[in-house]
Amino acid sequence: MSRIGRKAIALPKGVEVKIDGQHITVKGAKGTLEMEVLPSISVAVEDGKISVARSCEDKAVRAAHGMTRALINNMVLGVNEGFQKTLEIVGVGYRAQMQGKNLVLSLGFSHPVEVVPPAGIEFVCESPIKIIVRGIDKQLVGQVASNVRGYRPPEPYKGKGIRYSDETVIRKAGKAGAKK
Repeated sequence: MSRIGRKAIALPKGVEVKIDGQHITVKGAKGTLEMEVLPSISVAVEDGKISVARSCEDKAVRAAHGMTRALINNMVLGVNEGFQKTLEIVGVGYRAQMQGKNLVLSLGFSHPVEVVPPAGIEFVCESPIKIIVRGIDKQLVGQVASNVRGYRPPEPYKGKGIRYSDETVIRKAGKAGAKK
């Protein structure tokens, strides 16, 4: 049996789970998330815990068992605490600022890059070089942070660009110079 799939998910106070057939709704202080579960996976709520079980031992079902449990756990964590990714901007003249809810990036292009947050995502600029992407959906937070990073990924020679706060950029040596 899946080691992750068989772990029960503890429900924190203020989080309620509603199961309607294969449709799961998790509601908490920060919002509501919904998900469809495969027909071969069953989800039950008992004694303040969510348990996930599978109906057969097929390889695909075994893989979906642990993944389903992880997705439901991320839903519970998201509506209770939320998720965030921190991005840092490195480079002379590179900066970020907020215009209403939109993020405006100056990244050395001939034009500023304006990023409109999708529903459920919030941008916060703590400083001109630090961006925080917040939301309740872990996958969406990661995808939006990756999209913002994609406008100017860090380059290996000077390290300029947008990087995750915990990312290490491996630097390359430049030209060695002409030998005589």
